[in-house]
Parts: sequence; structure tokens; C-alpha cells
Amino acid sequence: MPELPEVETTVQGLNKTVKGRRIKEVETSYNSAYHKGKDNIKDPKFFKHFKSLVEGATILKAQRRAKNVLIHLSNGYTIITHMKMTGHFVYDRPEYPFARMSFKLDNGKVLSLSDMRKFAKVTIVETKDVEKCLHLEHLGPEPLTSDFKLINFKTQLLKRPKGKIKTVLMDQTLVAGIGNIYSDEILWRADVHPLSTTSKIPEKNFKAMFKAMKEVLKKGIDLGGDSMSDYRNIEGERGKFQDHHRAYRRTGKPCTKKGCGGTIRRLVVGTRSAHFCDKHQKLYE
Repeated sequence: MPELPEVETTVQGLNKTVKGRRIKEVETSYNSAYHKGKDNIKDPKFFKHFKSLVEGATILKAQRRAKNVLIHLSNGYTIITHMKMTGHFVYDRPEYPFARMSFKLDNGKVLSLSDMRKFAKVTIVETKDVEKCLHLEHLGPEPLTSDFKLINFKTQLLKRPKGKIKTVLMDQTLVAGIGNIYSDEILWRADVHPLSTTSKIPEKNFKAMFKAMKEVLKKGIDLGGDSMSDYRNIEGERGKFQDHHRAYRRTGKPCTKKGCGGTIRRLVVGTRSAHFCDKHQKLYE
């Protein structure tokens, strides 16, 4: 699933390619009886509403909120897209595989949402209500803003004092945008075992996690996201963060931390995989 760096990379690509473009037509192949009556375009009735609002509007800018792409329109509405497991936007890529939604633009180009497994969610709300809409209102603070300090980070995580830190880091109501990949990398850098109890983690390791979070997420953005799975950028190209993993999906490989000598192991926390070093990542419980 695209996490903060992948979504931020997508937003940057949208602002470079479609900002200021007018949407002439929108089409979708999404159609699911399961979504009947729901406010996303997989319901044909809602798609008609969506289409009536989108066509003729100009794209003002794209923005990220947690793992959501927000496309603000000139008519006071905002398209919200959560790309889920396999979704990604591509621009000017005719016949791109698994294109489930397409925006035909006034320059003759097409912006498409590719979504192999059809899990992505696309809806639309009034821009003035976007932060408090049901799709976004539950989200925690953004970790890369200048006003998100160590004290904020610690306060948020300690709202789940008995939780396992791997799960707590991925809780979108606490801190927005961190998922499976980047939580593994953060904990590897901070020397913290993924099964550690949040309230038992020493202050020095909280500081290390906070520093690692900022560094890892920024590095993910700088490298254009992680494309170990399906994610691609706006040009349909792979990101490069997967070439810099230290823990995620490195099961059985030697730990690369200088002087460590440990081995990367895998375990399941809740329903998610966690990858960690069996030597330098300490368990606090």
C-alpha cells in the first residue's frame, strides 16, 4: 500500500503535470454492487454525481493528507483518492494496464488511475469541508510538518501505552502516513524491537524513533517512493527506496548496521509482517 512518501511523490507529480488543466471528461470501469449507496465512484449512482461535478472544472492543485491524494477543483470541490494496495496515478500513458478511471484533459492528455486489485477509493466533497469529512476527520497529525515535535510524537504514541510499537506507529489516528515498510525501517534505525510495549520504551529510543521517522520519510520522498510492490510514479516509473531497505523484506539476510552481526528476522504483529534485527533491536516490555 502506498505510504506517505509514495503519496507525496504522486502529489508532486500531479502538480507538475495536471495543475491548471481543465477536465473535459471522466470515465470509470469501477462498478460494484457491494458499494451501492456508498459515497465513492464504485457505486454507479454516485459516479454520475461525481461526473457532474468534475467535468468542466479546472484542477487548482494536488495535496496530500496522510495516505490520501486530494485534488482541489475550481468549483469548490475536492476529489479524495486513497490508492489502497495497488493504485497509482499515471499521466499521458495510453493503454496503461489496469486503468480504472481516466480524466480527459483540455490539452488532449489523459490522467489515469491504475488499480490492479480494484481496492482504491475515489470520492468527492466540498473543499471547505475536506478536513472534517468522514474520510479524513479521524487522521492524526502529519509527521513532517515543522510544528510536529518530539513532544507531539511521544504524546500521540502514548495514547496506546500498552500497544506494540509496530502497530502503534501504523495507527493512522495517532500519526498520519506511516505503514508497514517505513515502520520497519524506523524501528531498525531506532534499535527498537517491533513487539516492544509503547510505554516501556526508554526516552532515548523515543528520540531515536522521532529522528528516524523524519529521516526515513524524507529519504523515501527523495528517492521517489518504494516500488517493491505495485507503486509507480506519475510517469509509470519505479521509485528507488526499495534499494535502500535495511529491514523490510530482508528476512534471513545479515544486518547492515555497523558492528552488529545480527540477522533480519520476520514475525507477525497483529495481521502485519514485521522485519527486524535479532541483535541490535531491543525488546522493551
